[in-house]
Amino acid sequence: MTTRLGVIRRLGAGLAVLWAAATASYVALLLAPGDTVDILVGDGIDTPEIRAAITEEWGLDRPEIVQYLSYLWRLLHGDLGRSYQLRRGVGEILATQVGPTVQLTLAAAAVGVTVAAAIALLTAGRGRLARGAASVAELVAVSVPPFLIGIVLLAVFSFTLGWFPVSGAQGPSALVLPALALGLPIAGVLGQVLRGGLERALEQPFSVTARARGLTERALVARHALRHALIPAVTLAGWFTGTLLGGAVITEVLFGRPGLGRVAMDAVTGRDMPVVMAVVLLSAVVYVTISTLLDLAYRAIDPRIRG
Repeated sequence: MTTRLGVIRRLGAGLAVLWAAATASYVALLLAPGDTVDILVGDGIDTPEIRAAITEEWGLDRPEIVQYLSYLWRLLHGDLGRSYQLRRGVGEILATQVGPTVQLTLAAAAVGVTVAAAIALLTAGRGRLARGAASVAELVAVSVPPFLIGIVLLAVFSFTLGWFPVSGAQGPSALVLPALALGLPIAGVLGQVLRGGLERALEQPFSVTARARGLTERALVARHALRHALIPAVTLAGWFTGTLLGGAVITEVLFGRPGLGRVAMDAVTGRDMPVVMAVVLLSAVVYVTISTLLDLAYRAIDPRIRG
């Protein structure tokens, strides 16, 4: 019964987050500078008849509360509206661009987790020199913005050495530098947290008992300490999900890659608010999904949480 209530609460909280994201994006549409009709007219012929037709077609003559409720009703039916600029369904636009963004974020997450785990496992419980060097490297990775890391990577590995393409998304080689630029800051934070968790776990009584029974240090880390250290690291997964989604915008523009980040940037500069609202809502859906999966991961990592 308690577990069922917990699931219901989590689902209710997720729906509340999605409603808040949809409402916030709609309010942003109302507060956006400029007239919606002017945006829709664009550089075309501007006459009172055309303006009246546009107002009627897009339902802009209805009260704002009616437009808001209609917007929520369309969302419930999977209708994200139409783009002001492209005059196409927003869902169709996002569907064509979500693939490159998912590819980039997964690659960046893999870079961040792999580098963080390698640094933590190699330096946890080691000498002061090794831990100090790792801390400095992590501090630099956390402090430098992803776009600056990307510029340095482009200058060295694309312009100077010519190992990787400057822009585009053709082939695996075009994914290496963007994934590094987006994943290294995540590795810096995760590495610090994971190493700290490992060092605390290695000082716990169960570690002393395991050593007394003859368990090697490597086996102790693999069988016991790592599981205890994963809880705070997994908690950060929700944080770096937002970091990846936000960083993808600048990274895709910097490296000339297609994707949702590029679409969002073009939509913001062109005041194409239906597209901006859809990207915000999609980000909220991803965040809620990741948070739910984290709850399940906690229970798998630490059986004590199940009680």
